[in-house]
Amino acid sequence: MDYPKEIGGLRWRKTSSLKPINVGEANARKERGEEEELLSPAARLFHEPNFNVYIIAILGCKTRIDPDLVRAKLPHTLLKHPRFSSLQVSVEGGKEEKQMKWVPTAVNLDNHVIVPPEIDQSTFAGDADAGKKFVEDYISDLTKTKIDGSKQPLWDLHLLNVRTSEPDAEAVGVFRIHHSLGDGVSLTSLLLACTRQIADPDALPTIPTPRKKKEEGLLAGGGRNGGVLGRGFWRAVVAVWTAAVLMWNTAVDVAAFILTAIWVEDTKTPLKGPHGVEFLPRRFVWKTMSLDDFKLVKNAMNALPKLG
Repeated sequence: MDYPKEIGGLRWRKTSSLKPINVGEANARKERGEEEELLSPAARLFHEPNFNVYIIAILGCKTRIDPDLVRAKLPHTLLKHPRFSSLQVSVEGGKEEKQMKWVPTAVNLDNHVIVPPEIDQSTFAGDADAGKKFVEDYISDLTKTKIDGSKQPLWDLHLLNVRTSEPDAEAVGVFRIHHSLGDGVSLTSLLLACTRQIADPDALPTIPTPRKKKEEGLLAGGGRNGGVLGRGFWRAVVAVWTAAVLMWNTAVDVAAFILTAIWVEDTKTPLKGPHGVEFLPRRFVWKTMSLDDFKLVKNAMNALPKLG
């Protein structure tokens, strides 16, 4: 993540176009006639100088992480996804515009799987809070730097074999991914696709899905022909009603959004920061909370309905 040095209101300034990146692999593929896919408008937006965003994912492990094992498994899982094995190259487009394309490249995992050598395990012996603070400081430092996209794909994995105060947490993996590679939903799906079941190492994890409700009553009919006609009639009624409700809810939401943007301010809560807080360096902290703690936060924010 990039943060301005000065803290204050939003500052508008003319930004220069992204500079082209010279990549030998890109030229070689171009000579071979291989196609290169353009970045989507959303992915392109995340490269703007004032909107350079990274995603930080934190995973706790019950056992210590073996870096060699991680490097051995990544080519068979994560690197099979073209976004994680491609550079984002700026090229000349039509009408003197510059475009960005995905260019496949060879990935050197030594540049992406990072194990800090300066960790002294004896420092955290008998003090779980010290390990937790170390991880928080490490992640905070990650938010102040960025990955050089001209040399490698925009992601890295940091393996911290540090015991924290969380139960059974012997190590922490910190995944830093540029937002142009995907959003939360796509990255979660990718994470599940890279995992396997304990009982069957070759099987993908299963996710419980709700069963389809049986349509009873509305789809019931007296006779054979009457049943078909009845089902068609009630389906048409349900479709018209659903469309009417959707249009009404959309109109209400649009009106509420416009009125909120013009007259209404955000509700002041203990979680709302002062003006300019969005430009401050981030610090990621976490805490194991019970349901009573969630109720306390909900009630402090005057959320409805009241709990407890």
